Amino acid sequence: MTASPRSFSRGWLFAACVPVLLVLGMAASVPPAPPGSPHAGMPGMAGMADPASTSQGPARGLAAEQDGYRLDTATAELPAGRPTAFRFTVTGPGGAPVTDFAVHQTKKLHFYAIRTDLTGFQHLHPDLASDGTWTADLAALTPGTWRLYADFVPNTGPHAAELVLSRTVTVPGEATPVPLPAPADTTTVDGYTVTLRSQPMAGAHQLTAGISKDGRPVTDLQPYLDAYAHLSAFHAGDQALAHLHPADTVHGDHGGPTLTFQALLPEPGDWRVFLQFQTAGQLHTAELTLPVG
Repeated sequence: MTASPRSFSRGWLFAACVPVLLVLGMAASVPPAPPGSPHAGMPGMAGMADPASTSQGPARGLAAEQDGYRLDTATAELPAGRPTAFRFTVTGPGGAPVTDFAVHQTKKLHFYAIRTDLTGFQHLHPDLASDGTWTADLAALTPGTWRLYADFVPNTGPHAAELVLSRTVTVPGEATPVPLPAPADTTTVDGYTVTLRSQPMAGAHQLTAGISKDGRPVTDLQPYLDAYAHLSAFHAGDQALAHLHPADTVHGDHGGPTLTFQALLPEPGDWRVFLQFQTAGQLHTAELTLPVG
């Protein structure tokens, strides 16, 4: 989808030796969202509510507020078909914008966007202004309902662990739902073949991924976010988020061909997986549907 910001950064797939707190739970009860919170679903898709309550358990990234921290956005609607600068703030328990964030996975905040049908994945690293306003430069969005996630670690205050908050926004226009691709253990991106060599179960389970090109093992993976891969997974049906790194030791531009993970996905079902890795300065994103029993 944490013993310290550093230890958390090694996971979707954390090694068993790394403590994990994964994005897992949701508010036990959800009061009405405040004015401006979008609730519209996408035609032909299950719409997602945008709860603003405080989670009563570990977060799955589906609440706008947890432990006194809140994701506030200036708009509930974004334009279709063109890039846009999306601005937001994270407020702390006192209600003021947070301006001091710990660095985790080499960044102060990770920002994700995905449509309700789990298409259009974006993983960004926004800029922070001195007043606490973040700006995420989103690529063009297609019509429908999108969930936007902010993943961060406050550097001050009562919460020293990683938080994932989210809200939904509406992109106007006629939405065309895309069916979830069938589960597969192999996919190709930019000429690279990514193969998952074991199937995880709900809970902890070891998984390995192999990367090859033109039938030859790839051994020149470059570090990306202080690891040889970054994996984001979204649960089909509710968009719960898990995001993790392999625990392989980084030793220059010599990663691969096998990446080892300790998969920790909290619930069974289909997960849409986005595995990002870098070669020759280019970032590649492989997409797979992973069934979890």
